[in-house]
Amino acid sequence: MSTKALARNGGNFPAVFDDFFKPWNEWFDTSSNLWNRMLTVPAANIIETKDDYQLSIAAPGMKKSDFDIAVDGGMLTISCEKEESKEDKEDQYTRKEYNYSSFSRSFSLPDEVSKDNIEASYTDGVLKLLLPKKEEAKKTLTKAIAVK
Repeated sequence: MSTKALARNGGNFPAVFDDFFKPWNEWFDTSSNLWNRMLTVPAANIIETKDDYQLSIAAPGMKKSDFDIAVDGGMLTISCEKEESKEDKEDQYTRKEYNYSSFSRSFSLPDEVSKDNIEASYTDGVLKLLLPKKEEAKKTLTKAIAVK
């Protein structure tokens, strides 16, 4: 009987080894797509009001300077890249740690967004963008249609 079969049938001993070898098992696991596990993109919340769209992205641990926000035609692209390295030296050992994180999100902007007046702020790990609507878009009223 295989280790996977024992773990599914409630065997405790193989489950301990599965947890111990988990970092390496993920690299060699062919039953799922490795790239789907390793690449993460922060979720975005979008709220529409009468006057604007409000876009929020949770990106903790970043600095304002890590973000690159660009509008190209009708496409808003938010990208972030952060690289850190740390080295500790003691008498008998040296420890080096590297951390690299990045993401990129693109959004199609509605024609009613005033692209020249987009504002961005980053506070408490949340990137917030305010996308104001053009004046003519604010004036459109909902028209009720009678059913005949």
